[in-house]
Amino acid sequence: MSSLDQLKKHTTVVADTGDFESIRAYEPRDATTNPTLIHKAMEMEEYATVVEAAIADAGGKASAQVEDVIDQLLVHFGMEILKIVPGRVSTEVDAQLSFDVEGSIAKARQLIGIYEKNGISRDRILIKLASTWEGIRAAETLQKEGIHCNLTLLFSLVQAVGAAEAGAQLVSPFVGRILDWHKAAEGKDFAPAEDPGVHSVQAIYTYYKKFGYPTEIMGASFRNTGEILELAGCDLLTISPKLLGELQASDEAVERKLDPGAAKEAEVDRIAVDEKNFRWLLNENQMATEKLSDGIRVFAKDMNLVRDRIAGMLG
Repeated sequence: MSSLDQLKKHTTVVADTGDFESIRAYEPRDATTNPTLIHKAMEMEEYATVVEAAIADAGGKASAQVEDVIDQLLVHFGMEILKIVPGRVSTEVDAQLSFDVEGSIAKARQLIGIYEKNGISRDRILIKLASTWEGIRAAETLQKEGIHCNLTLLFSLVQAVGAAEAGAQLVSPFVGRILDWHKAAEGKDFAPAEDPGVHSVQAIYTYYKKFGYPTEIMGASFRNTGEILELAGCDLLTISPKLLGELQASDEAVERKLDPGAAKEAEVDRIAVDEKNFRWLLNENQMATEKLSDGIRVFAKDMNLVRDRIAGMLG
């Protein structure tokens, strides 16, 4: 049995890609996309029909507006993915709305509305929001409307606790980006068991299971399969096609590392997540502050590349 098949016995595997063929190849339950992945997919000829359909549904080249096409494009990619996976797809709200509660809520409702007009139940969609204070507040409102949220760009325990207390469906701690920061800051590499990104997810998992939060944890942004195997037992893991391929080709034994029973017995202090303490604890975490800011900028930049490409197509 491959390492990937073994991993699936302990953890729900999610494909971190907008590439339909990769999703078919590795048979994940769910899939997730982001502006970077959508931009890459738009550059591939095989996705031209998806882009054309989005433009048509936004009103056609003669009258379509760029923002309307983007909304349609995100949903059309999501709908194509949902033809392949049996579970859910994550669709991201524009990173430029990361500090705009009402703007994020409006955009999420817009995206869900397009899905529902196309016959897709909101239960199959996760709306991705940045794990800012404002993103978490938006998620709190949306969850009460039955719009399930995935809090992304998450690099610290206080972000995770804030998301859970807001009732978010799922959080996506970014393992590899945490590792990147520590490698640069400390000038050394880390074995998987000592990986700071792995430790971050372990801490979130322990906190959630200790205090009974139902919010799902989906480790994301992996740099190597060692990180993934150290988190076997996490609720979900979203994995790139490259690393899915490595796991599929390996027959290394996979041992469950995260266990809810052990987490319930752990000694853990509760964290207060009122706005003042959230902002202070996030500010005190240099890595999380820098990576959150950087992640928002990167996603916003890639979404602007999508905008430029669509504007060029509309003429």
